[in-house]
Amino acid sequence: MAVPKRKTSRWRRDQRRAQNFFSKVKPLSLSSCPNCGELILPHRVCPYCGHYKGREVIKIS
Repeated sequence: MAVPKRKTSRWRRDQRRAQNFFSKVKPLSLSSCPNCGELILPHRVCPYCGHYKGREVIKIS
């Protein structure tokens, strides 16, 4: 069974893990609600007016 010759330092371990950080973190894609015009996450109910796909799904009072 293969065993490491030396202990990997915290710095080297963290440098290796940080390689893919920016490729995995994506910026949020926001779309505007067709009913009220607020910016919302796509494919989600609008938290401001409660509409989704042209229908009122939740009552916002």
